Amino acid sequence: MLLLAFVGAIFYVDNSLNRIDALPDYSGRVADTPGTNWLIVGSDSRDGLTPEQEQELATGGDTGPKRTDTIMLVHVPKSGKTTMVSIPRDSYVPIPGEGSNKINAAFAWGGAPLLVQTVEQATGLRIDHYAEIGFSGFAGIVDAVGGVNVCLQSPIDDPLAGINLPAGCQDLAGKDALGFVRTRATAMADLDRMNNQRQFMSALLSKATSPTTFLNPFRLWSLVTDAAKSLQVDKSDHIWNLASLAWALRGGMTTTTVPVGGFDYVDGAGDVLLWDKTRASAFFDALANDQQIPADLITVG
Repeated sequence: MLLLAFVGAIFYVDNSLNRIDALPDYSGRVADTPGTNWLIVGSDSRDGLTPEQEQELATGGDTGPKRTDTIMLVHVPKSGKTTMVSIPRDSYVPIPGEGSNKINAAFAWGGAPLLVQTVEQATGLRIDHYAEIGFSGFAGIVDAVGGVNVCLQSPIDDPLAGINLPAGCQDLAGKDALGFVRTRATAMADLDRMNNQRQFMSALLSKATSPTTFLNPFRLWSLVTDAAKSLQVDKSDHIWNLASLAWALRGGMTTTTVPVGGFDYVDGAGDVLLWDKTRASAFFDALANDQQIPADLITVG
């Protein structure tokens, strides 16, 4: 009976996932590459939020088409350490059918399918799985695990993100956690923001896979049901794929960003971030061959 209840719970949660057609089958698509590649997107979607909740989470209200707040590429190798790569949302890349623009525009114009195609063609990596979460879902997952501990070298006061955090180690609940991963009110702005996102993602997954979570049935059930309701995944993805991802991210991974070549202003796109083409090519070639990224190509936050 316990086994049947466990299996039933798995299928209940799996059926609760919000599935979309995120992985396009297009002409000239990148061939399968070894290892497993996830594209993880944090969107600025306010879906399901009341005006009061928007104010509480300091989302700033609806601003038109849904955009990406976070883009992360996760490579899980056949053996060795998992790699988490932040892709700056202002990255200036070719967008199929649209010319070159910020990678964030791909999501605004064509949703998950166009973003996946853009990432595949820019990196040479085949995306195997997709997961997307909005503001409310992110805050709910953090609260479901009882908050997440982070350590700040400097205080962050950002009214736009709704946070005023002191320096030092502290537990962040959903509202403050959302502000922490969104804020640009630091010395390096978006670059600090990506470092904060990778730091927080690592801490969140470590907490989610810790004994304090998976040995507590009430916390575990709250986590998996909140995650299932909050996430959008590809139509081929299942709850066991997400569990495998969480296990791969639980600690000891390599975290970095795409090698940056500089910044520029482009008519029609505005201020953009340029990849270092030579270093970025070697960077993604390593992942495409299921190898660890050379140390001199890793950006340490």
